[in-house]
Amino acid sequence: MATTAEFEAAAQRAQQLPSKPSNMVLLQLYALYKQATEGDVSGERPGGFDFKAIAKYDAWSSLKGKSDEEARQEYVELVDSLFQGA
Repeated sequence: MATTAEFEAAAQRAQQLPSKPSNMVLLQLYALYKQATEGDVSGERPGGFDFKAIAKYDAWSSLKGKSDEEARQEYVELVDSLFQGA
């Protein structure tokens, strides 16, 4: 499992990606980060035409029940893979 320090380092590295990942990968990064730092999604699903907020909520919600340790590990692995593929 990734340590908190490894997770924080990966979060810093994610800000410096050489190229912008696809929207799906960005949503995955967002969801894993939120799950690792805040746990399960809470609150109402956004409505109306705020499609970005809806997509972010749904991505985070899809990780419901995943432990913070698992989310940290997957986040670190995803960031590492993005740098390897660059």
